[in-house]
Amino acid sequence: MRPAKLLELEAVLAISRRGSFRSAARDLGLSPTAIGNAVAGLEDELGVRLFDRTTRRVSLTAAGHDFVRAIAPALSDIHAATEAARSQRGSPTGTLRINCSIAGGHQILVPFVTEFLRRYPGVKVDVVTEGRLVDIVQAGFDAGVRVANGVPPGMTIVPLHHGLRHRVVASPDYFKTHPRPVHPDDLGAHDCIRIRWPSGAPYEWEFEKDGEAMWVDVPWSLSLDNHGLITRAALAGAGLAYVAEAEVADYVASGRLVAVLGDWMPPGPGFCLYYPERRPIVGFASALAQVIAELRERGD
Repeated sequence: MRPAKLLELEAVLAISRRGSFRSAARDLGLSPTAIGNAVAGLEDELGVRLFDRTTRRVSLTAAGHDFVRAIAPALSDIHAATEAARSQRGSPTGTLRINCSIAGGHQILVPFVTEFLRRYPGVKVDVVTEGRLVDIVQAGFDAGVRVANGVPPGMTIVPLHHGLRHRVVASPDYFKTHPRPVHPDDLGAHDCIRIRWPSGAPYEWEFEKDGEAMWVDVPWSLSLDNHGLITRAALAGAGLAYVAEAEVADYVASGRLVAVLGDWMPPGPGFCLYYPERRPIVGFASALAQVIAELRERGD
């Protein structure tokens, strides 16, 4: 049996990531026919189907899942070695792919990514935000950004800041008909916008004051899993929302949202950049880590 070509392996990963031959072909700069032929040739050589294909969707078979899980780390190492070689010629070039939560995107975009792009104009940064936590290696990302206590095991962590602070907010119109809570126990009399984890489980609002910690499964009339939608719902007067301070700071400053329970909101775990610890970040990704370290040391 001939060894699989790198293009065929790249095609399998791209299709599994995008769920579409056409989208995968666009990512790799190939025609759909070319990528289809590459995968068909590999499946013939292996003697198994890697994908189930219908007119509407493409999904991995059980054998395909096992195959992708096995080849993803090796291809990640190949890309890392390629970028390491490129970095020897001077200023880094290429594309750095980062997966992060919506709130994580707010934390990394300014100032880290903007400063990074200013220093290294030959690098492109592709930031993908989503609620669910993905396997960054299998999904083809170079790094991820999440709250530190949500990072999967086996990862090296580069802190982005010392702590993430949340706020409980609502619109001025909401408080025209509801009293402002002064203690977490008061939330039982309010309409709250509940947060769901990507798993679907509700997120309990966290509070702490003078050594007393509380986790409140708030009453709710609206449940969402997207922080941007939660903020918009709060602006529209749907109820109290529990969101990252960075996402609502401008609205609070302008008076469009009112923050309450501030003395019960201590800083929590901060966001961090993370990547597989079995190998160091190389090339342009190491340059991003250096930018983060420098800006944090300066206090920017």
